[in-house]
Amino acid sequence: MQLRADQLASHLAKTLAPLYVLHGNEPLLVIEAGDAIRAAARKNGYAEREVVVTGPGFKWDALMLAAGNMSLFGDNKLVDLRIPNGKPGRDGGEALQRYCERLADGVLTLVTLPQLDWSARKAAWFAALSQAGVAIELNAPALAELPDWIALRLARQQQQAERAALEFIAAHVEGNLLAAHQEIQKLGLLHPPGTLTLAQVGDAVLNVARYDVDKLRAALLDGDVGRCARLLEGLRGEDVAPPLLLWAFASEIRTLTVLRAAQDEGRPLAAALRAERVFDDRRAAALQRALPRLRPPQLRAALLAAARIDRMIKGLVQGDVWDEFLQLALRLTVGRPSGRQQAQKSG
Repeated sequence: MQLRADQLASHLAKTLAPLYVLHGNEPLLVIEAGDAIRAAARKNGYAEREVVVTGPGFKWDALMLAAGNMSLFGDNKLVDLRIPNGKPGRDGGEALQRYCERLADGVLTLVTLPQLDWSARKAAWFAALSQAGVAIELNAPALAELPDWIALRLARQQQQAERAALEFIAAHVEGNLLAAHQEIQKLGLLHPPGTLTLAQVGDAVLNVARYDVDKLRAALLDGDVGRCARLLEGLRGEDVAPPLLLWAFASEIRTLTVLRAAQDEGRPLAAALRAERVFDDRRAAALQRALPRLRPPQLRAALLAAARIDRMIKGLVQGDVWDEFLQLALRLTVGRPSGRQQAQKSG
């Protein structure tokens, strides 16, 4: 049986299946669904719980033993099976099929998996799990759906927000619901129940630490590599959400790319700045000072680097996100000197 994530609460209020399978690409949703199932199990008399985690050298007999090892007091039992890599292998696949063929009375089984590829979805062991109980896929909502998801979360703490504020949060946490969850909780602590404005949301989301993101943006435009490195280290120490930092980098790179193209084509920079909604004189001056240092190939390479960081944050590629941020800062701060700078140097 397949269930949607939003159907789980009403399902658990009515009944408990003998087996649940959770899989998907969003850790927060998987954790919350698992917590809901464990809470429902406790409420229905499953007082004992045994966690079984597979890994290298794991003996699948341990799963059968966990299910058969009932409490001396006769309590019902929850077997919490976790397969971190989503690949039980041949022996594990056969063991899971046998397990599903004879589910023990008084035992509720919860199987937690990561996001599954097409081959795992078609495997006999996954089909056996899905047919024996309830399978729930838990993926992050698309960007277009994220504002509504955030609105539902705010409603749980008796808050609501303007659409622009919801979209602002969504743009800053895309691909990372754990970061969204943290921001929503922060808003609940900072503001009482009621309607939140865009200004309130912006202050809460952007004012992340004494090393704030706006200072990093200014250092990038000034070409101050040392200050960028110090600010990045501070932001890392303050546990700033990487999606927020990526948004700051990407927005500056895109703006600089548009302005550089306008300059190279001989179009007025003032018009290009207005089109990019740059109305602050100080920021406009900083952007114009940065342009002679940056060339189109350099900006294109920076955009590609930002795209790689985005995939890294979403777990699609491996790497150290903070090291990549530093490398991206170097791309933007260590540029080719302008003609005037070269003349001064030669003089």
